Amino acid sequence: MEILETIGFDLGHGETAVAKAIVESIEPPEMLEINNKKNQITALGWHPKLGYLVGEQALIQAGVTQLTISFKQKPNNDSRYRETISTFLATYYRLLKESKQIEGEETTYFYIGCPSGWSVSEREEYQKLLREAGIAKLNVVPESRAAFMQAKEAGKLEYEKLLSSVLIVDIGSSTTDFTLVKSLEEIPMDFGSNTLGASLIDKAIFERTFAKHEQSDLLKKVFNEYPHHQARCELACRKTKEDYFSNEQLYSDPQSFARGFESINEQIYFIPQVNKSMMEEILNQPLPELKRQSWMQSFRDSVNEAKEKLEKLGIVPQLVLMTGGASRMKFTHQICQEIFPEPETLLRPDPEPERCIALGLARVGRWDLRAAAFKQEVNKLLDSQKLKKLIERHIPKLIELLIKPLADGLLENAVRPGVKDWQKNQIRTLGDLETSMKSRAEQWLKGDRAQQIINNQCISWFNKEIQPDLAAETDPICRKFQIPRSSLRFEDSIEPAFVNPELKIGDAILADTVAFIINVVIGGGTLASIITLILTGHLVWPIALVYGASVMAAGMELNRQSVQEAIKTNLDIPSWIRFSFLSDRKVNDMCSQLKPELEKVLQQQLAANQEAFDKLIGQIGQGLQKVLSTKVQEAIILIQ
Repeated sequence: MEILETIGFDLGHGETAVAKAIVESIEPPEMLEINNKKNQITALGWHPKLGYLVGEQALIQAGVTQLTISFKQKPNNDSRYRETISTFLATYYRLLKESKQIEGEETTYFYIGCPSGWSVSEREEYQKLLREAGIAKLNVVPESRAAFMQAKEAGKLEYEKLLSSVLIVDIGSSTTDFTLVKSLEEIPMDFGSNTLGASLIDKAIFERTFAKHEQSDLLKKVFNEYPHHQARCELACRKTKEDYFSNEQLYSDPQSFARGFESINEQIYFIPQVNKSMMEEILNQPLPELKRQSWMQSFRDSVNEAKEKLEKLGIVPQLVLMTGGASRMKFTHQICQEIFPEPETLLRPDPEPERCIALGLARVGRWDLRAAAFKQEVNKLLDSQKLKKLIERHIPKLIELLIKPLADGLLENAVRPGVKDWQKNQIRTLGDLETSMKSRAEQWLKGDRAQQIINNQCISWFNKEIQPDLAAETDPICRKFQIPRSSLRFEDSIEPAFVNPELKIGDAILADTVAFIINVVIGGGTLASIITLILTGHLVWPIALVYGASVMAAGMELNRQSVQEAIKTNLDIPSWIRFSFLSDRKVNDMCSQLKPELEKVLQQQLAANQEAFDKLIGQIGQGLQKVLSTKVQEAIILIQ
């Protein structure tokens, strides 16, 4: 069954949020609501009549006898923990289906986040645990990936920064995770034991309030007998912290306090409160969970450690992206900016960190599905015979493009200079002339200039013949996935090595045909023209004056083939005769007459050299596959 929607489920230690993205749309995901709220306290309660309740309802509903909060942690074998996690997710799933906010079953794919510091095995175990909630399709991905995807698709990251180095600092309730994204690849930065979560601040406020409470002994008894009351008091401390960091300026006055409130009964109240001086004490007090370091110092040390690790890799991040609900604490921005100063590194705190991960997870899910489908479409094209047939169809045009420049090159670099050397008496016999022209032709075909001509013609051929047909195949794919057509095009031309990969056509010609071309056209044609001049009488009498009529007469008694061979091999015509009877004009005329024959032979031999062009077709096909695969990897980041 086709997947219609992806659900980003941000099950946080402190809060939970859910978002939905439609797979076939590029519209931003929408936040879903539970209890008419887009964000819920991560709380699970049990009511004897109403059953399991989540979020605020679990906190305020009268008659709740069991309450569990802040239960997200690495997967373990504790049965109570496992039941709590799976029940919480199953209850959320049921409520989302009952409210018709999701389709459910096989058409809905859940993407649930986990800290990027978790190992692959921990992630797999967590995924296995969450599937116990009865959700058919579910995947666990690092929350840092969701933060990156949300920043990318919400337009907060330019394309250049997407391809550069981005440091993601995710400050959650239970952990603070650092993830490097370099060239779109996520690299979690492991600092060992990671317990630096903002819930430690909640706990410190709770302990401070409890220690100063007038009825602390009674409170202790109540908490032991009724643990859900302690959970509610801890949440009151959390809300106090959030209120403080949302309005820090208000609480700089010693007489102003951010307050929480929880009623145990009509006589006992739990009222946590903080202002600036009190919060500074809390942030700077040693905590046993942080090996007697303060929260603020531990955060600073972690950011410094991240910087040191990056420096060892030779990386200065262009961007520090801050997310997680606790990233609203302004002092964390100041520390990050101090350690990663501008202009080398820009600081980008997410404006809605409490929703960032849920929205990002929904986007990750949609992107995964659309990117997989995109790659499948391109691979279908690459795996088919379309590419081979496309290239094969245009080989005659490539041959046509090669013939004229190769013929011109051979005439100008082998025939003409050879004949001119013979004309100037720098070559003794016509046989020597033949040898000279063969050597020149072979040398030129193997040289850089001939290869440059071939490369230029191949590029012209690819751009004019192959590219339009290839674009006709790739453009519909780009339109389907709503990315620019240029993503799979070669509009900036191409490298010669791509259309002519590791194959010199000059070499391919030499392998089977150059000897024939030289012998038949260059050797045979050129020498035949000169010998014809001799045998038709144009040079007979001048030669006879030099060598004697008897020599010529004796030669004439032989058959014509023998005469030609004798003249070619033995006859050393005097220079004054050569220049007189083979003037520059006649050399030009001879080359003009030879050109059609040379082009004809090149056409025949190139067309007949199927092995070389089969190899070329295969290598161009492989080159196209390789480059298109690279372009696919670059293009998928543009998919929404």
